[in-house]
Amino acid sequence: MKFTAQQIATLVQGEIEGDANATVASIAKIEESKEGDLCFLANTKYEDYLYSTRATIALVNHDLKLKQAVKPTLIRVKDAYSAFAVLLQTYQDIMSGKPKNGIESPSFIAETATIGQDVYVGAFSYISDKVVLRDHAKIYPGVFIGENVQIGAHSVINPGVKIYKDCIIGDNVIIHGGTIIGSDGFGFAFEKGKFNKIPQLGNVVIENEVEIGSNCSIDRATIGSTVIRSGAKLDNLIQVAHNVEIGENTVIAAQAGISGSSKIGSHVMIGGQAGVVGHIKIAAGTKINAQSGVSKEIKRSGQSITGSPAFEYKSALKSQAVFRNLPALLQRMNELENKVKELQNKS
Repeated sequence: MKFTAQQIATLVQGEIEGDANATVASIAKIEESKEGDLCFLANTKYEDYLYSTRATIALVNHDLKLKQAVKPTLIRVKDAYSAFAVLLQTYQDIMSGKPKNGIESPSFIAETATIGQDVYVGAFSYISDKVVLRDHAKIYPGVFIGENVQIGAHSVINPGVKIYKDCIIGDNVIIHGGTIIGSDGFGFAFEKGKFNKIPQLGNVVIENEVEIGSNCSIDRATIGSTVIRSGAKLDNLIQVAHNVEIGENTVIAAQAGISGSSKIGSHVMIGGQAGVVGHIKIAAGTKINAQSGVSKEIKRSGQSITGSPAFEYKSALKSQAVFRNLPALLQRMNELENKVKELQNKS
């Protein structure tokens, strides 16, 4: 299927520079594009490829100033990355064809389960007692859903996901393969020389428009709920412990860990391999650099922090600069000490 520059510009509300009738049939990275491809440039790090690419059409930002002539027809938009995401979603919808629905076999659905309209349940899935699958939910093969779980409308549960009892999943949620929702929190009491398990009686609540990557573990609360608020996005391989709350539109990169009962504000950005200790609050808009260890509450909104233990980003950079200069500083101190000794000997 082919699309013209005019059709694409209309879809993304862009302005055309070049041939409005130029056509593309595929999408590719800017450094690998060939004739007939559409590419995009959002990061100026890749700008040099714009002048050598063979792509037919390129999405670029309005404020990009060209250094030389380019071959592709340009479509200028406010945000090339967001516009490209719209195109990818449209392309996926067109190419995917008719949505899956119906019950495949073999699969098990308890008699007490409630199944909405146009629901899809893939083969080898297990739907337990009193589960509710709302309209257009998609349960792909090999999924386990425990008792009393609710899955919202248009939510997608990908292969191999396990959702333990009593958990609640909102509308338009995507959970990727291998993730476990509602496993027991890490709760033990040390008594008489051994650790005794504390029953984990709560659940997990995932609100609307959340996406969770593959092989994540979201623990159920000891009492109450572990909560992931609307619009949050979690990467792969993330641990969210019991009674944690993750705020709206917060994003967390791979291999991060959030310890028990910590409260993460809205619009927080947490880098890969970062860790947050338990029972603290992270203010809204905080940016936590990759591999940072957050051991204290972040009270002021909008801070950027880094390091382990993590502290304010600019201060951390200054400290790093001092650390790099320590050998030279030590040499200067030794020289000054020698001069002081010489002066003392002369006096």
